[in-house]
This record gives sequence, structure tokens and C-alpha cells, in this order.
Amino acid sequence: MIEVAEVFRRFAADYLSAHGGAMLASHQRAITDILACRTEALGGHLWGCDQCSAEVFSYHSCKNRSCPKCHTGQTERWLDARKVEMLPTPYFHVTITVPEELRNVLRANQRDGYALLMKAAGEAIIELARDQRYVGATVGVLAVLHTWTQQLLYHPHVHCLVTGGGVSENGDHWHPARNAFLVPVKALAKLVRGKLRAAFEKRRPDLVLPKAAWSKPWVVHCTAWGEGEQAVLDYLARYVFRVAITNSRIVGLDEEAVTIRHRPHKSNRCRMSRIPGHEFMRRFLQHVLPKGLHKIRYFGLWHPARRNHAARARLLLLLERPAAPSPVTRSAETIKTPADLPAGHSQSAEPRICPCCKGRHLVCVGRLYPKQASGP
Repeated sequence: MIEVAEVFRRFAADYLSAHGGAMLASHQRAITDILACRTEALGGHLWGCDQCSAEVFSYHSCKNRSCPKCHTGQTERWLDARKVEMLPTPYFHVTITVPEELRNVLRANQRDGYALLMKAAGEAIIELARDQRYVGATVGVLAVLHTWTQQLLYHPHVHCLVTGGGVSENGDHWHPARNAFLVPVKALAKLVRGKLRAAFEKRRPDLVLPKAAWSKPWVVHCTAWGEGEQAVLDYLARYVFRVAITNSRIVGLDEEAVTIRHRPHKSNRCRMSRIPGHEFMRRFLQHVLPKGLHKIRYFGLWHPARRNHAARARLLLLLERPAAPSPVTRSAETIKTPADLPAGHSQSAEPRICPCCKGRHLVCVGRLYPKQASGP
């Protein structure tokens, strides 16, 4: 399987020579980290078989959030924490897309623009859901920022997981969404548009915003997700820690270009696109977020300030349904990060079996120190 790191090894040096002086620090760091990930540059551990004396090197991960080889362990730990917070209720998936006229503004002002976009999306959903014609209560919103299409083109949008109901203002009553309907999408699109425009004018009055972005309809989709907590967790796993492209979608690499597999939005058939090496680098790096920018945000019932209301809502919902066995969560001692595992083994491969003799367990026999001074 061809990896993003292999593409970087082939094209990054020339790309940095041409554009390094104008590149953002976060982009340069992403290149450095992805090139070093799971290599001797970051150090790791040496594992030995207690039967055949085979040795397996397990190098550390770079932990850069744009790296497609990292975050398996982080995702599982995050999902374990979310299981405790999930409410036993149907959910909705809301997608809010920024119009083309506003994309250049967001790309040039990512730290402010992305934060304002996610806030406008979350607050608009909550405000509209509080209307007595719809839910009539405060719903929970988990917003996740994405900026790409499958061809790595710049396409900022927000995925929102919304509870199919909410709690009253005093937190004493649960109001379910009626007939698998949350809020009208056209009204939601107008409200998000208005809130984002007002937020830009307040925080960044220096920006010249294109008038066309505020006069055209915005694209908003709302889909009932059904009542299955595992389905909701599958949604979280797919969206929360996703990077712009996974290694499995890279199908070809030569001296000039990269070939990727993608599925057009309006088609169920996979297609291949051949992208020049420098263009692939540019497309990939434009989705690297500024350091410290949170791409996951919580609003409404899931906001930290409303945790007591969320806990009360969970009790109200559990009282309305038969008791079910609680999911088994793993303790912190049993969770292993990918860097702790030998090469070629997945996180679920317990116990660690020797890849040579297949019969005995691997034992950690030593630590490998980084060969370079700079670590992750």
C-alpha cells in the first residue's frame, strides 16, 4: 500500500524549495512529522520473541492530527469517553456547507473563520430547535469541521450530530423530536448565514466579505440517523478524526504524479484521478489546520456548562425504557496506542504474537531512542 509519507518523500523536498519561504509553520510541521512517523527518527521499542529470538521494531507515531497513520488509539479512547455521554435517543446528522464565494475568506482567515462558522452552525440549530413548533427545548450539538472533498479540493463544511430531542429550560422535562423531523433546513440555512455574517462583522470588521455569499441559498442537509447508539458511534468514528486522505485511497505513484481513488458525490462508482506531485502537496496541506484550533466543538446540551442537564436528561430517558446491560469499557491500563504495538499488528491484536513463529508472545526488550534531536 502506498502511503502519504512515500508521496512526501518523493515530492516534499522540491515543494519546500519552491514554496518553503511562504509556507505556514503548521504546514512545515505536518511535512516533517509525517515523514518521521513510525521511523527510527522518532525512536520506539524493540520487541523480542521468547521462543525463536526474532526481533520486531516498533517505532513511535508522530501524533500529528493530519497524519493518516496516527490516531487509532486516540479515536478508540475518545469513543469510549463518548459512550458515557451518549443519550438513549434518536439522532440527526446535519451538514452545513459554505458557498463558494466565501471560501477564499475562510482559507485566508482560518483561525477566526472556522471558529465562527462552527459557532454559527451550533447556535443556529439550537435556536431553531427551541422553537415550540419544532422541538421546543435545548438539543445537544457536536460539530466537526471538514474542509475537503474526496479529490482534496477545498470545500469547508460542518458535520453536526444533533440529539433527537432536548431538555426544558429548567432541565426537568425531555421533549423528543416529532415524527423524525428536527428543523426546516431552509430556515436553518438562512439562520446560519445571518449568524455568520453578524459574527464576521463583529469580530473582523476589517474583512471585505463578498455580497453574493449572503444573497444566495446555502446548502444544508438534515438526515434522521435512527435510534441506535452503535450507529451513532460509527458516525463519530468516521468523521471526528478523519484526515483529508487515507493511505488506502492512494493507488499509484510515479516520478511526476499521484493517482488516487475517489467516489464522486452524485455517483456510486469509484473513479481514478491522477494529480501532479506538487499539486497533491498543495491540496493536502491546505487542509492542515492551524495549531491549537479545535475542529470538534460542543454546543447546547453537550456544552460543559450544561453537563448537569445532560445527566438529568439521561436519567429521564433511561426511566422510559427497559434496563439494558451497560457497555463494557476498558480501563486505561488495557488501552494501547499504535506506537506500543509491533509493526504489522493492529491495536486489537492481543496478545502480541510473534510474526515469525506465530506461536509465542513478544516481550519488550529495549527502548529505541530518536536519532534526531527534534521529536513529535
